[in-house]
Parts: sequence; C-alpha cells; structure tokens
Amino acid sequence: TFITSCSPASHSKRPSRHCVQSTCQVVSERDFRLVADRIENLSSWGMLVSPADPIKTGERVYVSFQLPGTTEWFDAQAVVTRVLHGRRPGETARKLGLEFVDLSPHDRYRLRKTISRVPPVPPGVRPGRRQGSFTLADWIAA
Repeated sequence: TFITSCSPASHSKRPSRHCVQSTCQVVSERDFRLVADRIENLSSWGMLVSPADPIKTGERVYVSFQLPGTTEWFDAQAVVTRVLHGRRPGETARKLGLEFVDLSPHDRYRLRKTISRVPPVPPGVRPGRRQGSFTLADWIAA
C-alpha cells in the first residue's frame, strides 16, 4: 500500500487530540533555549505544551518526548502555530500549539498508533460567541 503525506488542513475532520500529560523538551531552533517541558495533549499532527517561555507564532522548534506507554523516544521539528497567553477564564499558564513539520509517513503512523491507546481530549467550552447565546428553550419561549 502507498501512504501519502498530507496536511491537517486537507482533512475534512480535525485529527483527534489525546490526553497525554508527560514531560518533553521543546527547544527553539533560533537560539536552542528550552521553551516548554510539559505535554498537555498530543495528536499525530501536533501537540499542546506548557509552561511556555515567550516565543513567536511561526518560529520553528525541536521537540523530543517518549511515546506514551513506551520507552521509545520521538524527535521531531515543529512550528509554533498558536500562543495561548493564559489570560482567558480557565487558563492558568502560557501554552503553545505546535504543528509537526517534515514528519515522515512512518513516524506519523507510529505516533498515531501509540496515541490511539490513550483517551481523546474531552470537548471543552469554547469562549466567544457561544457565551450568552440563546438556547433552544429560549427560542421556543420567545
């Protein structure tokens, strides 16, 4: 069989994130400083890490961590796609959203297979327009 490499944007469904809370090392490619050391969640396309030192969206980093439930180490390059500053309700620390880059199909498969044994991240409350919006009962009563 032939495995093609594609980006998450080409998927109609977002890759599932899994509850992996473990140590890691996220190092800036620019100056090799440690910017984060804890995995919050993990998917086959990226990860959310904390606590995070200041870094800009678009910067490249190196990540290293043990695959969940194994003694095998996983090394990859990633790009910072999101910086959560810890200012929203429920957030307590700065976090970084990272997307893996140049990951081989084999490495992506190993990662997906390993994290499939870990429970997915439960859906959370999304701040913004949904807060304060009408519920179905409000519409019926109106």
